[in-house]
Amino acid sequence: MEFIDKKIQEYCDSHTQSENDLLKKLNRDTHANVMQPRMLSGHFQGRLLSMLSKMIRPKMILEIGTYTGYSAICLAEGLAENGKLITIDVNAEQETRIRNYIAEAKMENKIQFIIGDAYNIIKTLPHTYDLVFIDADKPNYLKYYKQVIELVNKGGYIIADNVLWSGKVVDEKELAKDKDTKFLDEFNKFIHEDNRVENILLPIRDGLMVMRKL
Repeated sequence: MEFIDKKIQEYCDSHTQSENDLLKKLNRDTHANVMQPRMLSGHFQGRLLSMLSKMIRPKMILEIGTYTGYSAICLAEGLAENGKLITIDVNAEQETRIRNYIAEAKMENKIQFIIGDAYNIIKTLPHTYDLVFIDADKPNYLKYYKQVIELVNKGGYIIADNVLWSGKVVDEKELAKDKDTKFLDEFNKFIHEDNRVENILLPIRDGLMVMRKL
């Protein structure tokens, strides 16, 4: 994941607005007590997600992949008045932690957390979305995208995380042997050729693919 020069990243971090106390607490808690803490969006990416959400001012956000709730709280900061974020994760182990932090952030009325298989749950939801954030199981990125593109409002956005996969997507050996790398490379190519969206791939943290529906 660390393919950006460390000094440059530290400089960027130090010149980016700090996390609030709640997000700092959630960040520390995740790193101390949860497996694979690198999955957390964290300070720098979290501030970017918050900024993008504030620029878009979405009424409805869908997040596929909650982890410990950090990115959901960041994205919810930009919701329009009376807006709502739905976040879905298959892992029930973090439920108490996630719900406690949502409550501490005073976002119970803004964030709806659902446990289960996202693909099947999304089919049951009567919503369209202004912003979708995909940060779940990598082999199913394209499946999620094909599902949600029909549910995104014209001019709405989809953001997919981890699309550079620690830089492995440009490594021919990794493409040949690592299935996740291959799936993400195929996803990136599909998005780039899809005339339903305009896209930009940002080399931020582990790579963010940003798409706007035309």
